[in-house]
Amino acid sequence: MQKRNLVFSDVATASSMVNLIHGFVEGHSAPEPMTIKLVSGSYFPMLGVEALAGRVLNEEDDRIKDAHPVAVVSYSWWKRSLAGDPIVLGKKLTIGSTLFTIVGIAPPEFFGTAVGESPDIWIPLAMQKEVPPGNDGYADDKAQSLHLMARLKPGVSVQQASASANLLFQQILRGFPTSPLTAENLKKLDAARVELYSLSTGFSHLRFMFSEPLKVLMAVVALVLLIACGNIANLLLARSTARAREFAMRQALGARRFRLVRQLFTESLVLAFAGGVLGIVFALIANRFLLRMISGGSEAVPLDVPLDLRLLAFAFAITLLTALLFGMLPAFRATRVHLTESLKDGRTPIGAGSKSLLAKALIISQVALSLVLLAGAGLFLRSLVNLTNVDTGFNREGVLRLQIDPASIGYHAGDARLNAVYQQIEYRISAFPGVRAASFSLFTFDQGTWNNPIWVQGYASGHQDRDVHHNVVGRGYFAAMGIPLLAGRTFEPQDSASSQKVAVISETMARTLFPQGSPIGHHYGAHDPQNANHWQIIGVVKDVKVHSLDEEQQDVDYLSRVQNDFFYLNDLEVRYTGNQNAVLDAVRQSIKEVDPHLPISDVKTLEDQVARSMPNQRLIAQLSAFFALLAVFLSCIGIYGLMSYMVMRRTNEIGVRMALGAERANVLWLVMQEILLPVAVGVGIGVPVTLAGNRLISSMLFGLRPTDPMSLLVAVGWQLLRWLAICRPDELPC
Repeated sequence: MQKRNLVFSDVATASSMVNLIHGFVEGHSAPEPMTIKLVSGSYFPMLGVEALAGRVLNEEDDRIKDAHPVAVVSYSWWKRSLAGDPIVLGKKLTIGSTLFTIVGIAPPEFFGTAVGESPDIWIPLAMQKEVPPGNDGYADDKAQSLHLMARLKPGVSVQQASASANLLFQQILRGFPTSPLTAENLKKLDAARVELYSLSTGFSHLRFMFSEPLKVLMAVVALVLLIACGNIANLLLARSTARAREFAMRQALGARRFRLVRQLFTESLVLAFAGGVLGIVFALIANRFLLRMISGGSEAVPLDVPLDLRLLAFAFAITLLTALLFGMLPAFRATRVHLTESLKDGRTPIGAGSKSLLAKALIISQVALSLVLLAGAGLFLRSLVNLTNVDTGFNREGVLRLQIDPASIGYHAGDARLNAVYQQIEYRISAFPGVRAASFSLFTFDQGTWNNPIWVQGYASGHQDRDVHHNVVGRGYFAAMGIPLLAGRTFEPQDSASSQKVAVISETMARTLFPQGSPIGHHYGAHDPQNANHWQIIGVVKDVKVHSLDEEQQDVDYLSRVQNDFFYLNDLEVRYTGNQNAVLDAVRQSIKEVDPHLPISDVKTLEDQVARSMPNQRLIAQLSAFFALLAVFLSCIGIYGLMSYMVMRRTNEIGVRMALGAERANVLWLVMQEILLPVAVGVGIGVPVTLAGNRLISSMLFGLRPTDPMSLLVAVGWQLLRWLAICRPDELPC
């Protein structure tokens, strides 16, 4: 692409993922965890990034495979792991069996090109055999692991670049020596397109994951703002009624109306300013809290989220503007008084009826909006509960999960020493009291998969092309994960490296591939039809969730660790009973007894791992519930303010009624029915609005319809309960 294109001045690439491995820093005895990004030699020059010290990677570093073991380290990693060593340039890093030389430090403001990632080290793509060690796909034309970036030539439009890049893309794929240009593949190639996007906001899976939930939350914030605005207007209306005699007295003594309006504006401005300052203080705390909420792990997502001054100025201006706008009408109404009527004690001020109508309209809007928010929050919370209770296919309770990194200390995949290490660790841990099973695996839930098409031997059509998720596991994996066996058997000692290769498959795979009978004894293979007899099916286990809790059932197979030793199995699962800390100590000790240098990391329970797999659902459920409760709290204040306003306006009338013999209950109902109608109208408006609005969030729900009656009934019931709680008889000032 770089050599043959006509529209880009430069082209660069980076691996689509960061690799978390352990390496050794010169002068340090213990292995250091480090996240490494593979990039082309043109990466830094194309981006226009210069080194803080030393140099960045260049084309020469990436020209010859395995020839230039050099590295650029991030500013934060230099400060954290190397303590800001001023003579860091030239220091050696040992990754696998290769010594890398540090040639530069990236500037502190550079975090890479993927949002939510912050690599510690960048090394040339030509050295990918070492990251992770032994994982070499450099010359594999079928490997799909890179993000391409390019800088447009001056005067070239995006449309021109797209047309040129797509044409060249097709030519490159058709020109690979290993490309099987069958009619089916050519048809797929014709449909394939390269989409060009601006790199100004970086690559981001977080944007894809959180964009829709955050749009919903912004709408929720706007509704809460409207409720707060209504509250301001309502409370200022009630306050202005109480001060009617004061304003009448001031005007009688010569104060001009403009002077009184200015005073009320000043009071509103002080309130708004104080609220804005408190909001800034809250924002300083909340931004890091929100990062924790979306992280889904023990470490916060590496995002730089200082308070943006433009956003802060906008939010502060909105705070002041809404307070002033919604304080304007009460200010003008409060100063429009009839002196004679207002100065007569015990008389109802003229205009009070219109104020009451405005106050009731504001209450109606608050009730309707808070009903919408309550129902929406109820849907999100119930959806989260449904996800939490979904059947994963495995028993998530009572399982410890951790990772080791044998590649970092010189073990090679397929090495007999590594197989012995796996076996000894599994044996030692399984023998500990309280441990029911222990096994290594290539993946666990929400860690990705190795997947490719398979061909089944003996199919009537010759072969069946299916994409299957493969996992390589130890003999005790199914017991450790609590995955039930439905038919056949799991791996046993006779399944050795020299015996027939065997596989255990999921029930969905068995049902779709062998609908007419048992799959036990059938053969299939991967990659090519010639491999259709590679694995023999020996068992069927229950379906499990692979990537997420809301996914459809997947085709999954499990391959024996002993028979497929060309992978590093870093995941270790331990099913236990009893004290978790004691079991964890025993696990650590067992690993150290086998090899004291093996790095151990990412220790967590399987239950915790499942819970952290849904940060977006948890985020929107928690924040929508918070804002809904805030909206209810605000509307409660509004209703209470209106009640106080109406009771105060009718205090003399209430006294006369009771003096003439009216029962307390009758007087109470007389006052309550004035607020009951606005609440009922608010609920009547809020229900259809809720039903219409909930359809917009249907794609974010799991196991629920957007018109779920339970959430709506709870929201309506909550509105009525809070109305009854506010309008208690002992609160009536009569």
